[in-house]
Amino acid sequence: MAGMEDVLDVYVRPYDPTRPMVCMDETSKQLVADIRRPIAAKSGHPQRYDAEYHRCGVANIFMFTEPLGGWRRVNVTKQRKKLDWAEQVRILLEEDYPDAEVVVLVMDNLNTHSIGSLYEAFPPEKARELARRLEIHYTPKHGSWLNIAEIELSVLSRQCLDRRIEIIERLESECHCWNMKRNVSQKGVDWQFTTEDARIKLKRLYPQVQT
Repeated sequence: MAGMEDVLDVYVRPYDPTRPMVCMDETSKQLVADIRRPIAAKSGHPQRYDAEYHRCGVANIFMFTEPLGGWRRVNVTKQRKKLDWAEQVRILLEEDYPDAEVVVLVMDNLNTHSIGSLYEAFPPEKARELARRLEIHYTPKHGSWLNIAEIELSVLSRQCLDRRIEIIERLESECHCWNMKRNVSQKGVDWQFTTEDARIKLKRLYPQVQT
């Protein structure tokens, strides 16, 4: 419960441009190619395509989003290793928020999501410089629903990734276009579930205090 309440307390903090709160998550996308050319939709007939397909590998998608700023960044990588996560954090700190004193980062506790990954990717002095500008809050086990970046990934999946994409270059292009459009429209997240709500609605999950 402590991990859940920690994240919920972070979500009610007022907006502070010197300490932006950013949520991060990642997912994979199976690259798939049609074996036979689909038949385009026409009047009275929907699009038709063969159920058979050819697998072309798997790509990884990183999502960073600042709920209070109505901003998100999507990046596609060929894999999801420690070095990939470390590079994404470097971009976050040096390119997305170069003037922020600290970035408050909410994410799940995947084994690649750790300060140790920075030290594997960069020289010690560089890794320490990056680590000092991070305030990390991990979502608890089985608590991925607490991560606002997961909501953004769900929207991305429904609006952009719900079809066959055969090459990583096209996936990058599709995600980039979606990212730009959503940022321009300034879509934010109206998070309303608080610690007080959790103590009432999830009371059964809390330890029982013996008096």
